[in-house]
Parts: sequence; structure tokens; C-alpha cells
Amino acid sequence: MSAFKTLGIADDLLQGITAMGFETPTPVQEMVIPVALEGDNDIIALAQTGTGKTAAFGLPLLQRIDPKERTIQALIMCPTRELCVQVAGDLVNYSEHAHQYKVVAVYGGAGIEGQIRQIKAGAQIVVATPGRLMDLITRRAIKLESVRRVVLDEADEMLNMGFKEAIDFILSEVVDRKSIWLFSATMPREVRTIANTYMKNPRELSVMGSSQTNENIEHVYYVCRADDRYNALKRVVDALPGIYALIFCRTRIETKEVAEQMVRDGYNSDALHGDLAQADRDRVMQRFREGNLQLLIATDVAARGLDVSNISHVINYGLPDEIEVYTHRSGRTGRAGKTGVSITIVTPKYEERIRQIERKTKAPIVKKTLPTGMEVCEAQLFNIIKGIHEQEVHHADIEPYMERIQEELKDLSKEELIKRFASVEFNRFLSYYRNAPDINIYPRGDKRGARPMATPSTGAAEGTVRLFVSVGEMDGVNKKDFLILLDRSFGVPSRAIGQIDVSRTHLHFDLDAAYVNVVRQGLPEFTINGRPIRVDDASERERGPARREDKVFEKWDRKPKKGGKKGKW
Repeated sequence: MSAFKTLGIADDLLQGITAMGFETPTPVQEMVIPVALEGDNDIIALAQTGTGKTAAFGLPLLQRIDPKERTIQALIMCPTRELCVQVAGDLVNYSEHAHQYKVVAVYGGAGIEGQIRQIKAGAQIVVATPGRLMDLITRRAIKLESVRRVVLDEADEMLNMGFKEAIDFILSEVVDRKSIWLFSATMPREVRTIANTYMKNPRELSVMGSSQTNENIEHVYYVCRADDRYNALKRVVDALPGIYALIFCRTRIETKEVAEQMVRDGYNSDALHGDLAQADRDRVMQRFREGNLQLLIATDVAARGLDVSNISHVINYGLPDEIEVYTHRSGRTGRAGKTGVSITIVTPKYEERIRQIERKTKAPIVKKTLPTGMEVCEAQLFNIIKGIHEQEVHHADIEPYMERIQEELKDLSKEELIKRFASVEFNRFLSYYRNAPDINIYPRGDKRGARPMATPSTGAAEGTVRLFVSVGEMDGVNKKDFLILLDRSFGVPSRAIGQIDVSRTHLHFDLDAAYVNVVRQGLPEFTINGRPIRVDDASERERGPARREDKVFEKWDRKPKKGGKKGKW
């Protein structure tokens, strides 16, 4: 007998959830379902993201719908369009072997006329975002007098997004409701106000403390310098070849910058942030859900409503301000009984914040050292070997070519063949990471992998040269532009570039000695606004800046050689 049967779920719904692979109820389902089925109690359920809340309210809600009554009997409010679509789809799947309940999702960003037609066709359950539902009520396109049960899903998120006025307006329209079921990850003052205003003696059910995390999730963190954060992110990703991750950034700007850089560096990644048009947002989320996108870089707000059950890792590209946000982020992995890893990359000044999160969430957060370049190469190599071993062979299709293949490879031994097949992809990582520095920060006195000490004359690390370049902020130059120029024009990898200090009139930067000559010879071939660029050793006496005719940095212009044409970077 199904464990869900003991909770009181009807046989026809059991068939639906069994077909979806549900076998054992989660703690929130065990707590909520019997209470939701036994009467008309108002319910407050506190549970984290990814704990099975949709089934906790969805199954009893479906069971209490009268299939013969063609009016709206239940209303579910969600903070985002994506969560609306997901919840509506789950309800349809749960009831596949039961009555053909009419479930309609209404949300902004889609044609309102089509949604109105679906409602008028006999909706029994409406899943809605507060803004679009308020619009439909104002247009008199939807009537809620027959609604008996209201579900507020992710109530804290809805209030954080500014929907309190809409929620107040909507609840005032549902005058004959029998119960409200409120689901939230946290219980801030605003959520408590909603409960006190609209709910009567609610049953409060809490799966765990509001800040505790899923026990299926391993928590780790790495410490590095601020300038090494992006390289640290790459190390982490490259050392986990099968990673399928959600990477959280604090701001839209940071999200776009990290995503653009990762795409340039060849990663299968994309961004999700507030500046995206809805069509682009839908495209990115669909690719990620289908597994066609390996890495999704997102802000917290943009990721709301994204529900993917098999995310292997969550990476915090810096810590959020609130501990609850850290918990929400981590809850995106380790779902449906699977294990997951929450990774945080921090600079030393935020390490104490890690300890605060650890104390609050009661989850150990283990400090690890960032993988070395050769450790990354080793991980990639054995992933290649695993892929070769597991590669499906279509014998009938390849057989006609085997004679020629064997002829082409007859001079190679078995060992040589293995080396060459493994090297096809391995060489790319080896060339990048062979001389990669250790970017970990170690406790004082621990010399493992420590950065080379700076020389007194230039401040540059041993093996590097500190250069002076006669352009600065007045010219519109920033670190990102300068790094791109060195990469695209001279083939200088980011690992060969150290500290970059940009001032108003000039900049200094550390460069691996192997690239100094090509940069010193090549940079003067460029101009800014027609003015030549000067490059010197930082130890040399710096001359005053040339006169600025135009303070706007538009393009790096390459000076034409004799008989040649002016080139643009």
C-alpha cells in the first residue's frame, strides 16, 4: 500500500502520483495533507524551497473539488509566472487518472484575452500571480464568490516583491471562503500581518526551523582574493565536469558580466536577470529545465519560480545579505530525495559571515581549498575516460568504416591510441592550467602555494613585471576593457595578468615576464582618440600625461602602418 494512502489520499489521485514516481511523502506532506483533508482549518505551513509543498496543498485541494460544479472553487496565488505554470501543470499531472479538473493559470506577460476565455470555459481551480488576478477582477472578467479555499504559495516572496496591496484586494473579494492555506519559507512581520488579518485560529505546521537547511545538501566554501573570484569560479566548475548548476550573483550587472565572460570562455551558460524580455527569459529557463544549459547565472529575484529537481550544485558567487536567502538558494539542489552541494566563494572579510550562517542554519559549512590547475586537469581527464568507456557504439553504422579506420591507425599501439583519444579534450585544459598559480588564501605562516613575494623595486610578484601604461579613467579605460584588449590583440591569458590599478591618468599592471615584450611592442601600435599609448616599466621615471583633446574613450584604434589602413580593435 502506498505511503500516501495512509495520509487519506484517494485512489484515483494515488494513480497519478505513482505514475509521477512519488513513493514516500516528504515531511511537509505528512504534516499538511491530513490536516487539509480533515476539515476547514486555516493552515500556516513553514517549509523551505524544494520540500514538496506543491503536492502538500495540491493533493488535498484536488480531492476537495466537486468535479460536477463548473465554478471556481479554489484559488492559488504564486509570486511568479514560472511558478504559476509549474503548479498548474503539477495539478493536471496529479489528477491524470482522476476527474478532468479544469485548471487555469493566469499571469502577466501573456495575452489576457486568451486567459479570460479559459476562465469562462469553466475553470474550477485558478493559479494566478497577484498582479494579473487583480487586473482580471478590476475588468470584471473573473468572479470569486464561489471560491472556498485560497492557497498563498511562497507568501514571503510575494510580499517581498511588493504584492501586499494586491493580496489584500484579492482576499477582500473572496468573501465566502472556508479556509486559507498559507505556505512560506519564513515568517516575517508582513506574513504574520496577513495571517492575523485574514485567518482564524490557523494550525501552524513547521517542518523545521525557518532557517534550517535540507539535510541532503553538503555545504562547502572557498576563500580567495577579490580579484581571483572569477578564476575561482572557473576552477570549481572545471573540477566538476558533470556539474549542472545554478550560480547566484548579487546584482543584475554582476550577473550579466559573469555570464558574458563565461560564454566568452566557452562554457555552456546563460544569464537570468531582470533586464531580460519575457520571451528571452522563457527561452533561457526552458533550456535550463531541459538540461540543454549546464550553468545558469541568476539573481535571486530572477530565479524565483524556477523549479528544477536535478540541479547538482548551487554556487554563491558571494554571500547574500540575509541568511534566509542563503537557505533558499541552497534549497534549489538536493531535491526529491537526491543529494546536492551548496558552494560559496568568499573573500577573507566575509569568512566570519560563513560562521554566522553555520550557527543559524545548524548545517556544517566546510572550508575547502580551491583545486590546483593539475587537479582540474586530472578531473577532466578521468571524465573523458569515463565518457569513452560509456560511449554507446552503433556497430552496424560504423562497421562499414572499420577497415579504413584500422588502416589509418595501424601504426599506433594500443597505449598510443588511448593517449591520443584522451588528449583530444585534455590538451585544452592542460595548456590553460599547466602553470596556473594557486589562488587559495592560507593562514598566516602557512606557505603552501603562497603567492610569490613582491620585489621591493616594482611591487610585482617574482616572475612578473609591473608595467606603466599612459591611459586611465579619463580615457574611459577600465580593467575589463584592458583585459579584453590584451586577450584579443596579443593572446595574453588572464592567468598571466596580475594586479591592475587604474588611476585617472594612467594604469599599472603586473604581467608574466613571458608576455612583456609582445605587449610592450604591440600596445604602442594602438591609440586612444588619436593619441599614442606609451608603455614603460613601472620602475622607470614616469613622464606627465599627454594633453587630452577628447576625454571620451570610444575604441582602441590601431595606428596604420606605412601604406596600410587604420585598424580597429
